[in-house]
Amino acid sequence: MRDYPDAIMMFAAGFGTRMKHLTQNQPKPMVPLAGRPLVDHALDLAHAVSPARIVANLHYLPDQLKAHLQAQGVETILETPQILDTGGGLRNALPLLGEGPVFTMNSDAIWAGPNPLKMLHAAWNPRQMDALLMTVPLENTLGHSGKGDFTLSADGQLQRGPGQVYGGVQIIKTDLLAEIEADVFSLNLLWDMMLRRETVFGLPYTGRWCDVGHPGGIALAEGLLAGTHV
Repeated sequence: MRDYPDAIMMFAAGFGTRMKHLTQNQPKPMVPLAGRPLVDHALDLAHAVSPARIVANLHYLPDQLKAHLQAQGVETILETPQILDTGGGLRNALPLLGEGPVFTMNSDAIWAGPNPLKMLHAAWNPRQMDALLMTVPLENTLGHSGKGDFTLSADGQLQRGPGQVYGGVQIIKTDLLAEIEADVFSLNLLWDMMLRRETVFGLPYTGRWCDVGHPGGIALAEGLLAGTHV
């Protein structure tokens, strides 16, 4: 089994309900941002690490997104009749992703700075880690209203708490997914298992990050890309 990720799971199946009118007739990854579909900004980062495969899950209004992704070499998997959430979606895609650790990434964030996937790959230690999450210090976030998801210890271990926001990109081992009985479940369930083993680590992002999961995030992200946010 490989020790380093060569596949990327891109989560693209959500309903995009926080985007309101913008997702009435299109899935959230196809919402325009700076003249391009939102998902293309994530794909730029993904293609830059030359993965063996990129897999995206689909559910809500899938046809347009499927055509758009497959034209860019992305394999797609339709979740039907129900959406499986992030953990269930990852497990459902394992036949396409293969064995060993994988990258996972959300498609509703904009990164201004180093490629987070390259940063994670350089810091990944398969002997010590079950998961390595790209976290963003609160002061480096835009469009995020929470207080953070994790605290970061001096040695890089994560625990639940305020301060560091999960940016939606990680490297994670998938073998523990076989121990979860539910069909529909969040990655939080898998993280909780790993947190008990003290094998979840964080890597603070050194650039800026914008949450584009809500309509106001569009203008913030476009400003970030245009260099108007310092």
